[in-house]
Amino acid sequence: MQKLTIEYPLSTRSPRIVWDMISNAAGLQKWLADKVTEHDDVMTFTWGKPWTERDTKDARILEHQKNSHVRLMWDYHEDTPEAYMEMRIEQSDLTGQLTLLITDFAADDDEESDLRGIWEDNLERLHRVSGL
Repeated sequence: MQKLTIEYPLSTRSPRIVWDMISNAAGLQKWLADKVTEHDDVMTFTWGKPWTERDTKDARILEHQKNSHVRLMWDYHEDTPEAYMEMRIEQSDLTGQLTLLITDFAADDDEESDLRGIWEDNLERLHRVSGL
């Protein structure tokens, strides 16, 4: 497993605004997947429109600390407990600038490059829909 960490500077100083975009199905559906639902600490992410080929993945919520971070375990990584996906809000003590810190895991170096590209596209979509 290859650990991938991406720091994304945010254009807001309000952790609450960022939290609303990363911590619940409605916020995540705006930028991370075409459809997101949540039931009993499991989030279901669906990519693709109903009339096209669709991909659906489940992720169990491992940690959820308000205005701080959310950590998920994809269903296909359950046999590898160290492979999680986390979105963490960090704030600089000096400037007050907020950063979204993404941690994810790839199976190998080739997948890491693809995963980094996916996250860059997702973060661009987050900026486009929210201005963050």
